[in-house]
Parts: sequence; structure tokens; C-alpha cells
Amino acid sequence: MKTKFKKKIIVTGCAGFIGSNLVEKLLSTNHLIIGIDNLSTGQMKFLKKASCHSNFKFFKCDLLNLKNIKEIFKDAETVFHFAANADVRYGYLRPYKDLEQNTIVTQNVLESMNRNNIKKIIFSSTGSVYGESKNFPTAENDNFPIQTSFYGASKLAGESIIQAYCEAFNFKSWIFRFVSILGDRYAHGHVYDFCNQLFNNPKRLKVLGNGNQRKSYLHVDDCINAILIAIKKSKKKINIFNLGTNEYISVKESIKVICNQLQLKPKVSFSGGKRGWIGDNPFIFLNNKKIVSLGWKPKFTIKKSIEHTVKFLKQNKWVFKKRK
Repeated sequence: MKTKFKKKIIVTGCAGFIGSNLVEKLLSTNHLIIGIDNLSTGQMKFLKKASCHSNFKFFKCDLLNLKNIKEIFKDAETVFHFAANADVRYGYLRPYKDLEQNTIVTQNVLESMNRNNIKKIIFSSTGSVYGESKNFPTAENDNFPIQTSFYGASKLAGESIIQAYCEAFNFKSWIFRFVSILGDRYAHGHVYDFCNQLFNNPKRLKVLGNGNQRKSYLHVDDCINAILIAIKKSKKKINIFNLGTNEYISVKESIKVICNQLQLKPKVSFSGGKRGWIGDNPFIFLNNKKIVSLGWKPKFTIKKSIEHTVKFLKQNKWVFKKRK
């Protein structure tokens, strides 16, 4: 007798850091998962475990091609839209990339859903949509200031389009504004950059900015658990949640954690200025009371998340190799 699956779920960006961890979590609950990724930044190695599962099917596909993806969405019930260009640092050099990969792609996903009568979307947004907020910790209903990055602006545009589809076509959406995420398969961000430098030269570390930038971080396991709790317990037409911990850490403090974990004492130099790059927000700290009220509680402190990430990077140095 064949097993009856609970539902068919689409996961875009399935070969990415968060997407691949999400796929494994969903497979453990006996869902039929359709993964989509163009592998521009995602890694098939991240899908090694999922690929062995009979309930997983992978499509290498560019979400900019609406004609192709609408067929893949057929008969699905829910879409986790995690595909994105997350390169905040170099966004100003390639502004069209954020527009295409974060905004137009979201429009294509929504239109594919609409043509296939799929009504539920879970969207990975970012705490960067708050720009340089004046209020900390920043709540979901905070007034949006001027946008400071193409990444944040493109994600905010994606949120707006999703909300419009909810009103026009009776979709339900869960929008999650993340702080930076850490953990297994992490392959982008300051811990990655610092470890890459230190593996190549254990005696020196160059840091952008003055090192006083303060950021909150969240472990990928805590992130995914929060998402699944919110979907289960929050049933409004449009649901928006900040995801982060009740703490933050400075870049200088995170350097100490990284170096202690690697047992190194490099000479650290700073480029200066309160921002590491154009669009870098000097302080990101989100109010998480809304998700906590649903019974969610993070298991990892920021320190433990950094240590876990450093351990993963040390054991998987292949993630630093240039993609062919």
C-alpha cells in the first residue's frame, strides 16, 4: 500500500543554505517536496541527503522563466519561496540583479501559484527592510525609513507584491524578516569571510568598518522551527514576523569568538568608518515578541551559533572554492 503524502510543497532556492536545511526538515514530516534552484549560489552537495529521499524531486530551473516554472508548480499546495540574491555588499555594483532575483522572480512565483490555484506562500524577507531604524529592538510595525541597500529595497518590493496577491486572489502569506542566519551550510557573510581569511593566513585579519557594527544572529535550526510554528499557529491573510534572538553582538566580539574557536591570535586591522560597505546597517536588532508569543524560543545563543558555524566551515573548506 502506497503512503499518502500530506501535501506537495514547492521550495525555491532549495540548494541554498536555509533552503536545503528546510527541505530536510519538511521531508522528515513525510511531505512530497519539489525543489527548485538555478545553482548560481546553491550547492548540490547541500542536497546530498535529500536527493536520496524518495519524496524529493529536484528541478534545475531559472525562476525568471515564467513559462517553464508554471508547469513545475502544478498540483502543489504551498510554496516556500527562499530563492534570492543575498549579496548585500555588492548590490550597488549590480542593481539589476537584486531587481531580477528578488523582485521579478517573486512576481513569477506568485503568478505561477495563481495559474495553478496555489494559495499559500512563505517568503524569506530580511531585517534590512527597516533600513537604519531609530527604534531598537525594531518591531514589525515600525515606520520604514529610507532604504539603504538594493537588497533590502528589492525584498520590500517582494513583500508588497505578495500582499497585493493576497488581496486580489485571496492568498495567505507568511513573511519572515530575518536577521543574519548561521549554522551548517552557511556560505555567505562575515563569519564566512573571516574564516576564509584566517584559513589562508592565520596571522592577519582585515575587517571592513571600525568593528563596532552590532548585529543580531539566529541559528538556522531556530529559524526553521520558528517558521513552522508561525505557519501552524498564525492564520491571518498576511502574517509578518521578525526572526531573531534577544541579543546582539559587535563585529569585534564575534572576531574574539571566531579566533577562540580556531585557537588563533591574528593581528586585526580595520578599514574604518561605522559601515563595512554601502548599505551595511551599523545596528540590526529586531523585536521578536510576536513569534515568541506563539511559543517559540531559540535554542542557540549567538556565541554558540558562531562556534557551530566556524566548526562547520573548518570541516568543510570546499565551500570556499570558486564555483566553476
